[in-house]
Amino acid sequence: MSKLARLMSLLLCFAFVSWGARAQTNPVAPAADVPRIGTFKQVQGEAWIGSADARQAATPGAGVGLAQRVSTGATGAASITLKDGTVLTMGPNTTMDLSKFQFDATTQEGNFLLDLLQGSVRVVTGLLARINPGLFKVQTPTSVVGVRGTDFIVETQAAR
Repeated sequence: MSKLARLMSLLLCFAFVSWGARAQTNPVAPAADVPRIGTFKQVQGEAWIGSADARQAATPGAGVGLAQRVSTGATGAASITLKDGTVLTMGPNTTMDLSKFQFDATTQEGNFLLDLLQGSVRVVTGLLARINPGLFKVQTPTSVVGVRGTDFIVETQAAR
């Protein structure tokens, strides 16, 4: 085999090996079209981002996107800070969808809707709820809560 053919073979092997290693270190990459609305600040035990069939383990510093499902297991808890300063602290066995979040840092306007499917979440509101509390809502399987305070806890049982 000529030197050129050996060199080409070597380069192709290197390309495939490096591509395979990169694919294994990040098997489920976050969708590029999902806007980041917050960041995990603390994670304990079992906590995940995404639906059950495509979930990733949550880690401190990981981003949370619009309309993403966030859940914790029996030993899990997580704290998420949103762009307006709102802090969401999830208890064990909690599942929630960040259904709606818009925030304009210049005008400080926007809206928020959290769907709490099961479990508990403590909410310490940020700028959105202070400026226009009517547009800051938490929804459970049985009710919708309009926020009028700055620090509250919502709890719901799993849907049967």
